[in-house]
Amino acid sequence: MKVFEKPGKQNTDETCRIAVERAKLINAPIIAATTEGVSGLRVCQIAEELGFTGQIVIVASAYGAHAPGESLLKDEYRDAIKARGVQIVAAAHALSGAERGMSTKFKGIYPLEIMAYTLRILSQGVKVAVEIGSMALDAGAVAHGIPVVVMGGTSRGLDTAVVMSPAHANAIFDSNIHEILCMPY
Repeated sequence: MKVFEKPGKQNTDETCRIAVERAKLINAPIIAATTEGVSGLRVCQIAEELGFTGQIVIVASAYGAHAPGESLLKDEYRDAIKARGVQIVAAAHALSGAERGMSTKFKGIYPLEIMAYTLRILSQGVKVAVEIGSMALDAGAVAHGIPVVVMGGTSRGLDTAVVMSPAHANAIFDSNIHEILCMPY
């Protein structure tokens, strides 16, 4: 396992290379988080450079997650990702979504937020990986019951990669992380 000195976007390229090489070795699909699309496109570019021909799924926030009716995913990146035949899933965050609305409105903490904070003990990227694995599975973008290589990060960029078998959101505790490939210290 590679441990980065600091979290953040400066680790994106190395995280992508580590994840793509592992996905090639175990013949697994790749799932990666993106906000504006920069990281999502970078995953696609590095996968091309390394000759990865398997499935890639890019997961973005749902429309309206940050402002009503709007997506943070920029059109230029969305278009460049889709031009490569890569599927983009935009969905409510599996570990917050509607529950975040309740905690904001009613000023409390709820079970999914506890789970999210618990996963952050490892790293923000591990939390993101579990979350987007579930989101991609719920969207039908990856098959159930197979290991996938998932990348997440801290704030912007990618700094964490895991091999995992995601579970649907309604059974998220059945998710299984098999291997942490890289993460920040």
